[in-house]
Amino acid sequence: MNNYDAIVVGAGPNGMAAAITLQQRGLQVCLLEAKDTVGGGMRTKELTLPGFHHDVCAAIHPMMGISPFFRSVPLQRFGLELVHPAVAAAHPFDDGRAAVLRSSLADTAAALGEDAAVYHDLVAPLVGDWENIAADILAPFHFPRHPLKMARFGLNALRSAEAVAKRFHTPQARGLWAGMAAHSMLPLNRPPGAAIGMILCAAAHIAGWPLVKGGSQKIADALAAYFQSLGGTIVTGVTINTIDQLPPAKLVLLDVSPRQLVDIAGHRLSSRYVRQLSRYRYGPGVFKVDWALDGPVPFTNPECRQAGTVHLGNTYEEMAAARLPFVLFAQQSLFEESRAPQGYHTAWGYCHVPNGSTADMTSLIEAQVERFAPGFKKSILSRHVMNTADMQQYNPNYIGGDINGGIIDLRQLYARPVLSVSPYRTSARGIYICSASTPPGGGVHGMCGYHAALQALKDF
Repeated sequence: MNNYDAIVVGAGPNGMAAAITLQQRGLQVCLLEAKDTVGGGMRTKELTLPGFHHDVCAAIHPMMGISPFFRSVPLQRFGLELVHPAVAAAHPFDDGRAAVLRSSLADTAAALGEDAAVYHDLVAPLVGDWENIAADILAPFHFPRHPLKMARFGLNALRSAEAVAKRFHTPQARGLWAGMAAHSMLPLNRPPGAAIGMILCAAAHIAGWPLVKGGSQKIADALAAYFQSLGGTIVTGVTINTIDQLPPAKLVLLDVSPRQLVDIAGHRLSSRYVRQLSRYRYGPGVFKVDWALDGPVPFTNPECRQAGTVHLGNTYEEMAAARLPFVLFAQQSLFEESRAPQGYHTAWGYCHVPNGSTADMTSLIEAQVERFAPGFKKSILSRHVMNTADMQQYNPNYIGGDINGGIIDLRQLYARPVLSVSPYRTSARGIYICSASTPPGGGVHGMCGYHAALQALKDF
């Protein structure tokens, strides 16, 4: 292997963002990936039957369109095509009605009836301010460039979803809000769950909730092609068990969890820093099912049949009680034909479970889908399931099935993986962590890798 200025280990969205950012600034970068293809959480495979293409992890991408990193890379030139469903997300109820998140803020608010003004007042300021404060929100803690606008966001964002839900009166608005905030993987009464809900609502009105033509793997493929067009090098099929395996380089950036960081580079790190990493906390895991179907999902509510994402949890009160699983459900094949043979369809869904749980949630998840789409079970041709252990085996960053790289509560909102002026630096000179276990956390946005690379460049 040649000598490089920088080596990035791990080709998920953050590792690739770090490698691209360094290469753009003139460094010679080598990106290493243990699997045979790049991607991390952005892979697509035939998990069930031949010809049925399923997104293994991330499927819908609301953060891409609002990420400063993704806005800076010309991925359309390298084959990336985004598809925007007519409805970004739908939230059905037992009575046959549904609340819907549309690209139009006005249309979304108007459909919420007496809660229209409440929704508008909650989300509209963030939509209007996003261009000014995105770089502050999706970043490590620092004094913001626009403190008044950030303060306006923070007044609601640092609260629990429950606290904000009290402002809504209708079951539709309360249910829709609960589904948005539940993406945080926090209980609805834990702050700062409201931040995730607000950002996801705003994302729909700024750039939509797109899926990718051909599957999420196409994001990784486009990033790889762009990186290589800049002169970057990618080597796949290389497992790094210790940092001593790497050739000499001025900078090493690791797209790994804190636990892996200790395994790979612990002998280079200070004992104090290792103790800090050992206190890092992981959040709930996920249990995921992919289905091959003989037709579209027969949702009772027609707007659910136009939605890329469907939140299955019924009322706010039912979701808060958490006696039944809240299911995040995606139906990509409705909107682009490459996902399944003609006349057939795919679907994708998961629920949150305790970290490390190996309980089989298949029947509970399918019962939730059937509840809002009678006849769904009869349409199943094949299924593929992944419990938390399977998720971690697929991607070692998903400790205990935690796809967010660590719980994002008030304590770990910015103290990821430790409380530090620069959370991307480790205690060892020239070694950085650039995974979702750094600010701003999980999601396909690349900002963890982007900020880690900027810190490394500053130090370099």
